[in-house]
Amino acid sequence: MRQRSLFMLTAVLTTGALTLTACGSRDDKAGGDAEGGGTTVVIGVDAPFTGDLSALGLGIKNSADLAVKQANKNKTVEGVTFKLEALDDQAQPSSGQQNATKFVADKNVLGVVGPLNSSVSESMQKVFDDAKLAQVSPANTSPTLSQGQDWNGGTKVRPYKAYFRTATTDAVQGPFAAQYLFNEGKKKKVYLIDDKKTYGAGLAATFKAEFTKLGGKVVGTDHVDPETKDFSSVVTKIKNSGADVVYYGGEYPAAGPFSKQIKKAGAKIPLVGGDGIYSADFIKLSGKEGEGDLATSVGAPLDELPSAKEFVANYKAAGYKDAFEAYGGYSYDAAWSIIEAVKKVVADNDGKLPSDARAKVIEALQGVSFDGVSGKVSFDEFGDTTNKQLTVYQYKGNAWVPVKSGTLS
Repeated sequence: MRQRSLFMLTAVLTTGALTLTACGSRDDKAGGDAEGGGTTVVIGVDAPFTGDLSALGLGIKNSADLAVKQANKNKTVEGVTFKLEALDDQAQPSSGQQNATKFVADKNVLGVVGPLNSSVSESMQKVFDDAKLAQVSPANTSPTLSQGQDWNGGTKVRPYKAYFRTATTDAVQGPFAAQYLFNEGKKKKVYLIDDKKTYGAGLAATFKAEFTKLGGKVVGTDHVDPETKDFSSVVTKIKNSGADVVYYGGEYPAAGPFSKQIKKAGAKIPLVGGDGIYSADFIKLSGKEGEGDLATSVGAPLDELPSAKEFVANYKAAGYKDAFEAYGGYSYDAAWSIIEAVKKVVADNDGKLPSDARAKVIEALQGVSFDGVSGKVSFDEFGDTTNKQLTVYQYKGNAWVPVKSGTLS
């Protein structure tokens, strides 16, 4: 899945850029007329803007909006004005699919940032791919989206050429957490829980494989319904299991209350999860009982990245009332990768959009490479980010504090 920031980066991105001719002329199949001449290109955003996961979704939307504003302010693509169109998927696959269809129907949309949830993305990928409309998720972490259902069985096949992501996958995140807990946290017995969703179940599975490989023991497994906030029956099992850690594959709306209930029942052991729980809202929901819990998240902490400092400053200056949260930097980079792809497509076509602009944007995305908010932004043969950096955070003193950054051993 899913807190993170403009800038000197603009200078980096535009250094050595080709001089583009004005894009007053356009093809009837892509791009719309901008006020005062030129061409309008729409970048879509799909994420949950309402509901339990709205904190993450709003951070995604605002960060993509900031990228669009910066591109327009700096005239990153001469003659092209970018516009943001945001649709709320409420973290529901059916809504995501409907939104994908709406984006496809608008010929001015040349790329979409999102969604947050891997399960939602599963419902959108074919719609986008059939229409040759690029999708760049800042938060999806399920490996199957880019490497196919048999990714862990030795056969990696990219299902959809239109799909890209700026966040690394659970094939890396789950094992990274396992290595940290076993080797540095000295945790040997885990109780494994997931919410049965694509993201949660997949993350728990990759954690389990690495933890047991290292010599750790799984003393119990369970699934929970994240919609029910009473976890007493599972909490009793955890307390009686002898586990020294709980690993939860899921998201913060359930993980926060779950952690609180575990501690109140007398099991003074940490709950650990992935980027789906790395949110300020987890701290609110778990309360003081959650202090000491851990979460992994994609990338390095923003305050350690020089490339992110102007993002953080500009986000604050823009006056967004919602925090950029776990995926802000990745959302900015996702939107900027689409902007960079459009820039190349226009440059390669004498300063205007071609009739097959959508397909050309996908081709250009495959070769995108720049220094972004989250670090180096580029994509491998599966459309996955080449940036495999991860960080372990611990809830300390009412905040998430980084305790270890690095890559999978």
